[in-house]
Amino acid sequence: MSAHTHDDVDWAARLTAMRRLDDLERDTLESVAARITTDLPSGGTVVDVGSGAGGMSAALAGALRAHGGGTVFLVDAVDELLAAAREAAQASGGPDVRVEAVVADAGTQPLDELVPPADLVWASAVVHHLPDQQRAVDRLAAALRPGGLLAIAEGGLDTRCLPWDLGLGRPGLEQRLNANRDDWFEQMRATMPDAVRMPYGWNTALARAGLADITSFSYLLDHPAPADERVRDFAVERLTWLSEMADEKLDDEDRDAVRRLLDPESPDYIGNRDDLYLLNARTVHIGRRT
Repeated sequence: MSAHTHDDVDWAARLTAMRRLDDLERDTLESVAARITTDLPSGGTVVDVGSGAGGMSAALAGALRAHGGGTVFLVDAVDELLAAAREAAQASGGPDVRVEAVVADAGTQPLDELVPPADLVWASAVVHHLPDQQRAVDRLAAALRPGGLLAIAEGGLDTRCLPWDLGLGRPGLEQRLNANRDDWFEQMRATMPDAVRMPYGWNTALARAGLADITSFSYLLDHPAPADERVRDFAVERLTWLSEMADEKLDDEDRDAVRRLLDPESPDYIGNRDDLYLLNARTVHIGRRT
């Protein structure tokens, strides 16, 4: 049975979409994994918290293989995602990389009780789904061996896929949908049981967790127009997800535009456009346990 999640999102139902994004991010994630494992020792231990469909799990396993092998622990609260991540990591890591999967709730279970001391703990877009974000960062930091790195990927810039003027309804539909998504996130955190505000940035959270040598960098995901089929499929899925998340906030004009854009039989179907693209930036915040 899957562990409890705090945001009431059916993550198992989003597995296909997550795998699609992993495919689009593959090269980018491999470069990020190579960057944060530069000083990793041979036989090192890496923990991927909130491993999702396994895109970064595979990249980290590949980086471990390049360093002569090691162990990657995958931690997630959803069985279906954990199985996908394990499969991806095993395929990338090969025989020299041991892959262990742990079903756990990172919001309530101390990580250092679930895995051995880690050379690197990676957590991407997971901490903001947990009730007490600072406490979660503290627990991730506590799982490091002395000298180990915590890398948290949080924040950045909104994902963009659509032209500003789609030729129907008011221009700026995607921007309004992204704003509605932000409203949903605010409400999600406001109604989450035991939620605690964190009124400062992620670098400050790492410092409060006792880490040193705190730095950050951002990575870019850029698939420019004209888009291939993978990007078109991603854009269709993302528009579907954003519109479902904010349906009650859409006015009649936007609702009609979304319906036509998502109808494969409509001449306005976005899956047939050649001007879609994918642009996104995410920031990685890093600290070292002294």
